[in-house]
Amino acid sequence: MSCLPDKNTDYSSVDYWNERYGSEESFEWCKSYSVFKDLIRKEVQPSDRILMLGCGNSSLSEDMYRDGFHNITNVDYSTVVVENMKNRSEEARSMQWLVMDIKDLKFESGSFDIVIEKATLDALLVGERDPWSLSSDSRTLMDDILIQVSQVLSSRGRFISITFAQPHFRKRIYARELYGWSIRTETFGDGFHFFFYVMTKGERLSDHDAQLDKSAWTNNHNNLESQPAVTRLQQREDNNDDCSSSYLNSIEM
Repeated sequence: MSCLPDKNTDYSSVDYWNERYGSEESFEWCKSYSVFKDLIRKEVQPSDRILMLGCGNSSLSEDMYRDGFHNITNVDYSTVVVENMKNRSEEARSMQWLVMDIKDLKFESGSFDIVIEKATLDALLVGERDPWSLSSDSRTLMDDILIQVSQVLSSRGRFISITFAQPHFRKRIYARELYGWSIRTETFGDGFHFFFYVMTKGERLSDHDAQLDKSAWTNNHNNLESQPAVTRLQQREDNNDDCSSSYLNSIEM
């Protein structure tokens, strides 16, 4: 199948991903590990317990394993991709792979020192029309997910989010005192920048980020219907660059 779905919201459908993973061996959103590994090495220790959210068929976990990070648990709600990934390589066979929805994490509190997501949350937000004001359903969804992420993190653990989304949009989602973490932002990539957010549990939000919490979740522009839906590119090429470019046209967040 083509990497592009029939409509943007299919990116949040498990049926779409099961069909896609049935024929696609590997795909990387937001560049490969080699491009941002220095940022990972700054935040992650080899002994850390790592949870990979929405692992998909990315080689990120395998690349990190080869780089010395051996305690990795991978979760995805696609049974197809989890079964495919379990035995894809020697490194993959040394890790844990679980079918699990990130909206319903089945781990005890404090189970992980590091939680990583790479474009997983982007896929859940493709239906949004106004980048400055999330719909009520998406606000609830992000709360459900991020509260659980905070719960499974150990004290001083870090949630790393690797995404297309610029800080003036995405920090409004992550900057909530409810989650009990601080936020730092890095960038990587040449020409087009990607964003690397680090949330550290047990640290307070900066005064500026605390203000984002107060404004972003109470203000409503009431113009969702007036905002045109973001259209995707019409080209359907079977390579990562074209799929990534099309996906960028599918999101505003």
